[in-house]
Amino acid sequence: MIKHSRRFNLLLKQIDKSKLYAPLEALYLMKDLSNINFVETAEVHIALGLDPKYADQQLKATVMLPRGTGKTIRVAVITTHNQIQQAESGGADIIGGEDLINEIKKGRLDFDKLIATPDVMISIAKLGKILGPKGLMPSPKAGTVTNDLVKTIQEFKAGKLEYKIDRSGILHIPFGKLNFTPEDLYSNLIALQKSIDKNRPQGSKGKYWKSIYITSTMGPAIPLDINLLRESYL
Repeated sequence: MIKHSRRFNLLLKQIDKSKLYAPLEALYLMKDLSNINFVETAEVHIALGLDPKYADQQLKATVMLPRGTGKTIRVAVITTHNQIQQAESGGADIIGGEDLINEIKKGRLDFDKLIATPDVMISIAKLGKILGPKGLMPSPKAGTVTNDLVKTIQEFKAGKLEYKIDRSGILHIPFGKLNFTPEDLYSNLIALQKSIDKNRPQGSKGKYWKSIYITSTMGPAIPLDINLLRESYL
């Protein structure tokens, strides 16, 4: 049995376990419950009716959060010499070719997103065992393999987010910071919900959304009414 702190248990008592909260009501409550001396991250945890062991039930996509993530994203770019200037123009924090590949081999991972041009992917393939477990391996589906470096770098720095279901069919997604207004967090949440519906896998059958909870880094989970979230843009 999981043991919680006295602080956490007191917060837990302020959540009505018998109800599903309207999204804005839950967001206001999440902010009110925060009593930590640092700015917490707002997270959403969504259980979907998917079994990722089947290829046609996997979900991996990107979404542009309209209010951003609230996090400063360090972007690394691996490309050939003739596109280095484009990476610089886009505002990449780290830029390189074979030299950067060798540094990553030796353990350099001081970045949040790795973007690559298609012509270097053969060389990057050997980094799979290092980048894969960290979720940093560039891929076309995630939008991190591209020739349009300026646009891609700027999008990820502005709030473009990649998400993927885990082995249990659950999404764990940060969607802002608790110093955002509830309305701004709501905008990000709606964008996520639209994206998840839009990218519903072909093999999905039956009930797609099973449950959705929001929480802060150190706070308790608050259950949301998914139907009310959908109604906000229908």
